[in-house]
Amino acid sequence: MPSVKFTKENKEIEVPSGTNLRQAAFDAGVNVYQGINGFGESFNKLPVVGHCPGLGMCATCAVVITEGIENASPMSIREKIRWKVPDHAAFHYIGHEENMRLSCQTKVLGDMEVETGPEFNLFGENFFS
Repeated sequence: MPSVKFTKENKEIEVPSGTNLRQAAFDAGVNVYQGINGFGESFNKLPVVGHCPGLGMCATCAVVITEGIENASPMSIREKIRWKVPDHAAFHYIGHEENMRLSCQTKVLGDMEVETGPEFNLFGENFFS
């Protein structure tokens, strides 16, 4: 069975292959809804406030797969389109184009390390490029 390590939470779990990453995080007690740079985190802990319950529309469940991106399911059309919408999601995506995913749209196919609540830096080297 594949293992998923949540680096910020220092938690590692084993899940059946094909498990939804968002659901695996919930089952392990990991909050993928971190808000924007931590702002709004307390609101997003509620299951009905601040996000789209796993439909791939809000991008508040964005995670960075730091290791094992090849063990994630391919990015869906819905997810590809979501990253192109110019809002807070676009800020998170800059600089993480190769390894940022929506946890609600990602299936675990092998071992991976995941960072929840990725931050964005408005003055980072990739922001204005």
